[in-house]
Amino acid sequence: MNLVIDYGNSRIKAGLFKQANLTQQFSFEEDTKFYEWLAQIRVENVIISSVARQTNDLLKKINSDGKIIVMSQSLPLPIIIKYTTPETLGVDRIAAACGAFDIMPNKNCLVIDLGTCINYEFVDEHANYHGGAISPGIKMRFQAMHTFTARLPLVKLNEHTPLTGNSTESCMQSGVANGVLAELDGIIERYEKKYPTMGVILCGGDAPFFENKLKHPIFVAPNLVLSGLNRILLHNVNF
Repeated sequence: MNLVIDYGNSRIKAGLFKQANLTQQFSFEEDTKFYEWLAQIRVENVIISSVARQTNDLLKKINSDGKIIVMSQSLPLPIIIKYTTPETLGVDRIAAACGAFDIMPNKNCLVIDLGTCINYEFVDEHANYHGGAISPGIKMRFQAMHTFTARLPLVKLNEHTPLTGNSTESCMQSGVANGVLAELDGIIERYEKKYPTMGVILCGGDAPFFENKLKHPIFVAPNLVLSGLNRILLHNVNF
């Protein structure tokens, strides 16, 4: 059994894989609970991806009988990086791109990861990763309005957000929810004009809110980053 660890900005995600198959998934908000869980398992190969934390302490707590790999831009990958500054490319973005290529091989594909930020990743049919775009996520937009104004409250997303808000709170919710929806549809439409047979994969914590609201056909892959990291792990174990 292989272990994949994704240290994100908001939570720690872990997945146990038997080859390419995800058998169990876990999510933790605190390091303490994660380390308690980690101490109870023994695995073969491990890959760790971290965008927010150092991994030195974590490496000491893993019980592994095989390889332990820390995700980086310099690892051998199943895709070809065409990014002009690969040293600045987030490892979570690389993992999402690898996961997309695994799900939709030999096809142009746009990944939209709705997390702390909204990340767009484009992988072409020849496994070339070209980059994409980054914009503020849902919580970040609400936090920005609250932080950079004197009187706007801090609010959360509402599942039944109207187009026309009738209170300050609902106006903010409408602005964020409908603004992001328009952004997503607009970006997809522009890519589809250039790549008509392109596939679209949606993932990330806020993906469920938008998956039934978009005008364009999409494939929802909640565990895309974990699957992409596992694809990278298998590629390096067998490299």
